[in-house]
Amino acid sequence: MRAWQAFCSRESGSSKRTPALKGHDLSRAATRPASGSALAAEGMPLAEKNSPQWRKPGVFWGAFAARLKSCPFKAAGPAERAALPIAGFAVLLLAGCKPVGPNYSRPTYTAPATYKEAGASSVLVPPPNPQGGGWQPANPSDGMLKGKWWEVYQDPQLNQLEDRIAGYNQGLRQALQTYLAAQDQVKSARSALFPTLSAGPSFSHEKLSKNRPLTGAATPSSYNDMEFVGGGSWEPDFWGRIRRTVEAAHENAQASAADMANVNLSLQAAMATDYFQLRGLDAEAKLLKQTITDLESQLDLTERRLKGGVATEADVAQARTQLETTRAQLVDVGVARAQYEHAVGTIADYKLPTFSIPDSPLDLALPKIPLGVPSQLLERRPDIAAAERRTAAANAQIGIAVSAFYPTISLTGEGGFESTHGGTWIQGPSALWSLGASATELLFDAGQRRALTDEAKHTYEAQVSGYKGVIFLAFEDVEDQLSGLRILEQESTAEQKAVGSAQHSYDISDQRYKGGVTSYLEVLTAEATLIQNQQTAISLQTRQFVDSVGLIRSLGGGWDTTQLPK
Repeated sequence: MRAWQAFCSRESGSSKRTPALKGHDLSRAATRPASGSALAAEGMPLAEKNSPQWRKPGVFWGAFAARLKSCPFKAAGPAERAALPIAGFAVLLLAGCKPVGPNYSRPTYTAPATYKEAGASSVLVPPPNPQGGGWQPANPSDGMLKGKWWEVYQDPQLNQLEDRIAGYNQGLRQALQTYLAAQDQVKSARSALFPTLSAGPSFSHEKLSKNRPLTGAATPSSYNDMEFVGGGSWEPDFWGRIRRTVEAAHENAQASAADMANVNLSLQAAMATDYFQLRGLDAEAKLLKQTITDLESQLDLTERRLKGGVATEADVAQARTQLETTRAQLVDVGVARAQYEHAVGTIADYKLPTFSIPDSPLDLALPKIPLGVPSQLLERRPDIAAAERRTAAANAQIGIAVSAFYPTISLTGEGGFESTHGGTWIQGPSALWSLGASATELLFDAGQRRALTDEAKHTYEAQVSGYKGVIFLAFEDVEDQLSGLRILEQESTAEQKAVGSAQHSYDISDQRYKGGVTSYLEVLTAEATLIQNQQTAISLQTRQFVDSVGLIRSLGGGWDTTQLPK
């Protein structure tokens, strides 16, 4: 009793834990304990003067006692300590001790105060910070798009296509199944916290050799053996290996959920992008059809003027050339439109032979996109959340590696009935039972555990760098989309002026031609310039819609980290 109490005592000065891994200071110098310390770096025995501590007399058991200081029974009073061999030990086994290894703390990243390129009128910028303080929304969703972000475009056809993705897209289903498998891994890891139980009957009839040694006349050589035995085994999670495994599995499952959200967001953005590209082509096709109608009228007029002796054969040839060239452009637009229609149908999982989108020229007003503050980006992008969760899982792997330095403790038990006759099988005298416990400590592994622990540390540091790298790329993505919208808005304004000037030039040339003042070549040149500028204006409008979708995607759509499974 006194030995066990002393074993779990908190008064041993040599068992104080050094804060080597606190805050993820994983340098080898920081993990060297002071002389006489039994445990450093969350309980991991470390090298001192190139000699492993666990090879020094008394060091391991000092570390063992240091870990048990975190057990629930350490604060027991005199009455409780009197029942320690039974009640206290049971509490110890059921509750376990604090897991070894560093506790996770999210790597820090300071977001910029504002976005650099937020100058487009289609972007809603939050109000400036109040004087003397920093503005921070209470929730990462405040001031941002939520849920079905595509509804901001007020396009019923787009809404219908987007809503279909969740129920039919095979890529999203694949991501869902991957997430569900990750959840099953959490359940599998958690099951190791509990004992395993088994039970079953057995029957055998044995015939022994009569010429066997040490036999006698009263010793039967033929008998039945009937058993009904149940057993159980349990490995108490003293050091937290199983809990760290559950922790890592849970964080990987959350990362898988973020991956699924990222796949969903990418599919939604691809759907909207292809849809607006298709509608932009419909607007261009509408322009070309109107132009073809005008060119057919001009060709007819030129042919009549030729018959009247006013026009020339060259004028007719130029008019016919312009008409056929425009018809070819219309065919080319149809090819591109068909490809975008197929892309939309594939994302929505429609059967392509029966799927079609009616002509719908892009005539929508560009919506205003709420930008939010840069610090919100870390909470709204699923790819950032996935990288952060994998960093947490890598941190838990350090604890799993550290737990290998501690002994493996197993408890076993068995009980049941055994008899040679069915009538006495389930009776008191036929009962049997056994209890056992074992503890095993690895004494020499040629540095394998240390190498695995260092590997876990380096993997964690790699994940931290990867996490921060994803953040840098995310901010670059947002700035790219913002600059695109800002520059396209300026270009579109200038292009509208060019269209107006080209239209005015064409009107003058057409009147001059009909009045017989100029040749058809002047009309042809002015009309080609007008068509080119009108097509450029439509292209710029389409690109603005595509970039607005890109901005919403880069901001995380309607998702945030509160949607991660707990």
